[in-house]
Amino acid sequence: MISPEILGTPQKIDPFTTEGKPQWVKTFQDLTAVIDAEGLCLFSSFALGADDYAQLLSAVTGIEYSTEEALKTGERIWNLERLWNLKAGLTKADDTLPPRFLKEPMPDGASKGQIVHLDVMLPEYYRLRGWDENGVPTKERLKELGLEE
Repeated sequence: MISPEILGTPQKIDPFTTEGKPQWVKTFQDLTAVIDAEGLCLFSSFALGADDYAQLLSAVTGIEYSTEEALKTGERIWNLERLWNLKAGLTKADDTLPPRFLKEPMPDGASKGQIVHLDVMLPEYYRLRGWDENGVPTKERLKELGLEE
C-alpha cells in the first residue's frame, strides 16, 4: 500500500481509512504475483503499471494478454499459494498482524492514536478473493479461475 498511501499512485488513498483498502490490497497482490512470475524486481512497479506488465507477459510468452488477463493470472497464483498454505496447516488465524498493530494506538506522530482495523478489512478481502469466511477459496472461484481441484 506504499504506492497509493504514500506516493499517491495510481491514486491517493487515505492511510487511515479502511474503505476500499481490501480491493487495493488484492489488486496489488495480484500484480505482485505477475511481477514475480515474470522474474522482475518488485521495485520496477514504481515506474511501470499493470498495462506494462501485461505487455511484457505477452512479449515473453507470445500469447496476447490484456491487463485484466494478466491480473487474473496473478489471482490464479494467489489462489494456488493459498491452497498450498491451507494444506500446510495455515488457517484464518494466521491471517493477522502482531497484536501491537491491532491493539496499541500509535503514541505520536502523524499516525497518533491509530491502529490497524484488520477485523473490518479481512472479511471484505476474503469476499473479494472469492474465499469463504474462513479464508478458503470456494469451489466456484477455483472453477472461475480454471483451478478446479
